[in-house]
Amino acid sequence: MKIASLLTAAALISLSFAGQAAASPASAQDDFMARLNALCGQRFEGRVVTTDAADAKFASERLIMHVRKCSADEVRIPFAVGQDRSRTWVVARTDTGLRLKHDHRHADGTTDVLHWYGGDTVDAGAAERQEFPVDAESVALFNANGAAVSTTNVWAVEVHPDRMFAYELRRPGRHFRVEFDLTRPLAQDAQSR
Repeated sequence: MKIASLLTAAALISLSFAGQAAASPASAQDDFMARLNALCGQRFEGRVVTTDAADAKFASERLIMHVRKCSADEVRIPFAVGQDRSRTWVVARTDTGLRLKHDHRHADGTTDVLHWYGGDTVDAGAAERQEFPVDAESVALFNANGAAVSTTNVWAVEVHPDRMFAYELRRPGRHFRVEFDLTRPLAQDAQSR
């Protein structure tokens, strides 16, 4: 009788943990999106923290991110490099996780040839960090436009509340990372309203 009770208790504990494991991917991504949404409407200054020679131009410019157009399913984050306001990071929910896309436009609003590239999460990630390996659509775009070096890209976005937001790109032989200080929101300027 004691063995049967122990087996029943073990089975219930196992089912309890299985339910928690199934819920955790959505929970981590829900928490991540909530962290992004908590920044909505705010602007922050950042700096390049990697030392690759290819990052020298970025490192010499003022880097500003502005968390805008927020909802539970999508957050748009324009990223200005000096006077260049051509980039927007778009984090959105999909049926299977989260997606990061790069909205690149010219000054007149037309799309750049390298536009809407990015990737989807392949696992739950964490509330503070999500990784986005390059998707097949982006691989085809890169190959068609002389950017084959980018076909192994993995992007990451981190949100550490009241401390730091980071955007990162990694591939073999390349690591780019910019970090934004969340402790010092910037005043809104006329162009960001």
